[in-house]
Amino acid sequence: MAISKKRKDELVSQYVKWANQSQAMIVTQYLGMTMKQVDELRAKVRDAGGEFHIIKNTLGEVALKQAGLTLPPKLLDGSSAIVFAFRNAPEMLKVVNDYARTSDFIKVKGGYFEKQPLSAAELVALANLPPLPVLRAQLLGTLMAPASKLVRTLAEPARQLASVLKAYADKEAAASAA
Repeated sequence: MAISKKRKDELVSQYVKWANQSQAMIVTQYLGMTMKQVDELRAKVRDAGGEFHIIKNTLGEVALKQAGLTLPPKLLDGSSAIVFAFRNAPEMLKVVNDYARTSDFIKVKGGYFEKQPLSAAELVALANLPPLPVLRAQLLGTLMAPASKLVRTLAEPARQLASVLKAYADKEAAASAA
């Protein structure tokens, strides 16, 4: 069924608006998905704070160019759907990646993170990163390790001296008791 010129313009302007509001966009291939599966994925994406839309490739190209994004080659070849992440981009990447891992019908083709084009492998790598609080804890542990080692090294001679004095005091106490 043909789409009118007015409807195409409306779709393009909506996609441009969403592209400008998104922290990340994930372009997927959805070959062979049933409507039930599409609706299931849409619900998961909506719960994570985004939108999942099957797009016409030519309209997607126009919208991405109007949004000022560079279009990697073959990003919009074949069946295409775009996931727009409005709130929490890492969570959205995890949702899409988990769904793609458990489904034979959807594959990540590439996308954008903070308006920078990324390949499918880069998006999957981002999706597999631990959550931000865990990364912060790991970084803090890495930064604190040298300081902790220094404190232990500086405290060691005093600890050794204290154990020698304690052993001497115990020996004196045993000798006076006998």
